[in-house]
Order: sequence, then C-alpha cells, then structure tokens
Amino acid sequence: MHPLIDKQLVRDRFSRTLFSYGRHAVVQKAMARELSEIICQQVPGRSFERVFEVGSGSGALMAELLGRCTVKSYYANDLVEESLISLQEVLERFAVGEFHFLAGDIESLELIPALLDLAVSNATLQWLDDLDGFFRKISLHLKPGGMLAFTTFGPSNMREIASVEGVGLSYHSLGELELLAGRYFEMSVSREEIVRMEFTSPEAMLHHIRSTGVNGLLRRSWTKSRYHHFIKEYRRLFSSENGVYLTYHPLYCCMKKRTL
Repeated sequence: MHPLIDKQLVRDRFSRTLFSYGRHAVVQKAMARELSEIICQQVPGRSFERVFEVGSGSGALMAELLGRCTVKSYYANDLVEESLISLQEVLERFAVGEFHFLAGDIESLELIPALLDLAVSNATLQWLDDLDGFFRKISLHLKPGGMLAFTTFGPSNMREIASVEGVGLSYHSLGELELLAGRYFEMSVSREEIVRMEFTSPEAMLHHIRSTGVNGLLRRSWTKSRYHHFIKEYRRLFSSENGVYLTYHPLYCCMKKRTL
C-alpha cells in the first residue's frame, strides 16, 4: 500500500508557484492543448451545458477548452484557493455562461455539481490517494453518457530525479488506469507519450521543477552536501549533448459513463 500524499505540503508548494507555473509548465500546457483537441474530436458540436474541472490551477486547460468550446456553466475545483485569481484572468478573455469555483481537496469535497456533461482534469490525478474512489465519485455526478477526460503521468515520469533521490510519486500505468476506470466508464481514447526536456545544467532543471511546484512531495530540506551530491550525480547519470535531460510521461484518457 502506497503512503498517503501530504496534501497540505502539495497545497503549499503549488500556492508558492502559482504565478510562475504558467511560464515554466510547458509540458503540462501542451497536455492541456492535446486534451482539449481530444475532447473536441469526441464532441463535434463543441457545446456543453455543465463542465467540471478538477485541479484547475493556473487555468491552462480552462483557457484551451473555452477557446474551442461553448460552455453554459463552468465549475472549477482546486486545492489552492488562490488559483481563482488565475481563473478570473482566463474568464476575462473567454465567454462562459456562469462560473463557480469550489476550493478544496477533490477526494473530500462534497459539494460537487450533478448532471455534468463533461468532467476534465489536466496533470492532477497523480496527486490523488484513491483513484478508484475518484472515478466512482465522478461517475455519480455525470449525466448518462457524460464524459470524463483527463491527463496524468505514467511510471517513467521524472524517473531521473527518482533514481537519484530514491523517492517519487507512485504513478499508475495506462493499463492500470484503464482497469480502474473501466468499472465506471467505457474508454474512447487512451494513449501515452514520452517527452524528454533538455536543460543547460542540473541547476536549471531544478529551477524548472521548483517553478512548477511539482516537487511537492517531501518536507525534508536540501542541505548543502545533499544538494551538491544531487547535482554531481544528476550530471554524471543524465548528461546530454546540450546539458542534462528530464523525462515526462504524459497519459491521455477520454471515456464515457457506463449506462446500465
């Protein structure tokens, strides 16, 4: 059994990087674009009555969706209450009938809108403790034939950091996600990719990580010796022609609620 994720630590890290996230989270932004395209391919009319986003963050997915689709009621949820500021900036650029923000941990949130046409999430589900419970909860709030579309990350994600530090999130494979979600949904689209980002140095890679908040896993601080050890080992093990590299492993899933 995997240890529970420290949600308060995750909230604190993402809260501190909320306004730098959009500039540095290039992979997550590309995932938001791709997920929006997948959704549009599944719904040719590109029109939704009620949309619920889990982990709305800096608003990347919200902007991509509203730039492509018509939404009457948009409900956004995030662990970081301050993310509402970023979402309001998105709303100044794109029209939506009505907007509601629901702050809190989706795993304990009770006030979730019902009869949803679409539930979406970008680069968030890896932070949940109980994915089966999440899939069950979302299925109960979707209308018959409603759709869940999300991205998350697979087991190869940031494997370089995990190999040096000896710690990382417990990522699910695409096959595991299909099995978990399959109890409640019929899969329409599922695919994965490997993205290798290059940086001039291990220090530049760490700056990228800190600026996106995705290091929100451990409370222990970096001592000087630990920091130098990490830099030395990372350069030794993961050098590239232009510096060093870091692997991202995006997963894409789009599915419809099972009908009895």
